[in-house]
Amino acid sequence: MTEKKQQHKKKRGKVQHIRGSPKKRKISGKAFFSSESIPGKILADVKNQITDKASELKRADQKKLFLANFPYLMFAYFFNKIAWLYRVNTGATSWDKFMNTITYFELAFRNLWPSLNHMDLFWGITGGVAVKFIIIYRTKNARKYRLGVEYGSARWGTEKDIRPYADPEFENNIILTETESLTMSSRPKNPKYARNKNILVIGGSGSGKTRFFVKPNIMQMHSSYVITDPKGTVLLEVGSMLAKGSPMTDENGKIVRDKEGKVIYEPYKIKVLNTINFKKSMHYNPFVYIRSEKDILKLVTTIIANTKGEGQQSGEDFWVKAEKLYYCALIGYIWYEGREEEKNFNTLLEMINVSEAREDDENFKNPVDLMFDELEQKAPNHFAVRQYKKYKLAAGDICSK
Repeated sequence: MTEKKQQHKKKRGKVQHIRGSPKKRKISGKAFFSSESIPGKILADVKNQITDKASELKRADQKKLFLANFPYLMFAYFFNKIAWLYRVNTGATSWDKFMNTITYFELAFRNLWPSLNHMDLFWGITGGVAVKFIIIYRTKNARKYRLGVEYGSARWGTEKDIRPYADPEFENNIILTETESLTMSSRPKNPKYARNKNILVIGGSGSGKTRFFVKPNIMQMHSSYVITDPKGTVLLEVGSMLAKGSPMTDENGKIVRDKEGKVIYEPYKIKVLNTINFKKSMHYNPFVYIRSEKDILKLVTTIIANTKGEGQQSGEDFWVKAEKLYYCALIGYIWYEGREEEKNFNTLLEMINVSEAREDDENFKNPVDLMFDELEQKAPNHFAVRQYKKYKLAAGDICSK
């Protein structure tokens, strides 16, 4: 008996040991629906909407939040009252209760106070939340139908369409057509109607680009103009008008008159650059616009870029650098040391003409060399002297080669 009891205890102990130490298993939750199925997509959208709305709630204004959710509170109230009516009415089965709820529907709203029963509150909140999720889902996935405009909605514009873009004062507009115009103001009262003033007019010869667009807009005389005149006819036809100018106006837009009652005009200052007939052209002196050494370098770069030859050595870097040093030295000398009447291209050409060099006499010095030697004695660090010395070193390298 003793041995049997001991064996029984051992077996029992083994059983207890097995029961007491079960194997640990990791339970991985699985979705009821696959992510590719329609219910799965709906659940994913709802989850994303909840996450988005939760982040929006933290930032949303309380007043806006209340107004946005007020309709859903009304749905919650409605479902709360229906749940109360379903719960209190008599009926043997759920179907009988449902039919009685529909039949005596108006009884639910005799007392306007919502039911505070926990089940009625639960169904009311559930109904309101469900309606909100349905509306969010339908709104997000709603298709935008454009009935009647499947092939586009383009149409010809009317006078009503262009009216907001035009200035009430006709003189303050760019004339586009006989009935359409565009305001010159860059800041209209409504910024929505602000447009840039870049206009491209395309047309063949004789189509009226100058006659029907350029000239009418010049006659507006509301601003300054830069006009290219390849035919040479625009200046002849509108020059007298511009020289007379437009009537002067005061702050209120009224025309100003002199003591005798005559209209006072504001004439245009006309400048003409004619590259075909220089007798009819005004002249341009870039020396007047030089203010610093940087301006001299810009002027020299422009001269070289526009006088580049087609020879074998014209594009080589060495020759370009030597030419740039030479021009910088001469122009620097003229601008810093010359008199006002000498600051022009005529002086530059004279200095180039007398810059003689003799291959048989390396010690020969032309008048320009003597001018720079004299300047070096007065100002060794002069801009023109430094440029000329660099140029002479480059010329010496060429001679040695």
